[in-house]
Amino acid sequence: MFSLLFAVDLKNIEKIKNWNKLQDHPVIIEWCMLENFMISKAEKILNHDIHEIAQKIQDLESYPIIFKRVTKASRLGDNSIHIILDMPFPFEGRDYIIEYDTIEKPGYWMFSYSSVKKNFPLEKGHVRLPNAAGVWVLHQLSKHRTKVVYAWNGELLGNFPDFGLERAWVTQGTEVINWLDEALMKQLKS
Repeated sequence: MFSLLFAVDLKNIEKIKNWNKLQDHPVIIEWCMLENFMISKAEKILNHDIHEIAQKIQDLESYPIIFKRVTKASRLGDNSIHIILDMPFPFEGRDYIIEYDTIEKPGYWMFSYSSVKKNFPLEKGHVRLPNAAGVWVLHQLSKHRTKVVYAWNGELLGNFPDFGLERAWVTQGTEVINWLDEALMKQLKS
């Protein structure tokens, strides 16, 4: 019943076959249409333990430290959070309010989220993403190797031009995966 609240459910992202490849390296970036939404996907094998990666992804309040475009992450409830994103000039910032769910099995972990409608103030100069949705899927390949898949609704709304979406998806997917890897590397060194 939890997933019925979501605008688009990305839990079955790995069953989708009709991807359009945008980039092969350093992160695989693809996109497709799903339920009238443009869905983007980033994938890479990281040399980290699945549990360490899952712990970083679940640490939502630390997103401004891990992911450089996130300027604020405020918990609103047990499984809901408000995220504010900075966009490069001249674009307005974005924000979304999500609820999330996790699934964990041996060698497998999933964190899925989707927008919820809440009467929450919008900061000046920001655009609310009412259809935000995403999923992190982790597959343990060995003790220190994990396949990481991150997929999200690629809709940006506001003053962002449609012709720039593919470039934005490549940038976002590459940044998110690389920033996660960098945060995990810093953790190993400390």
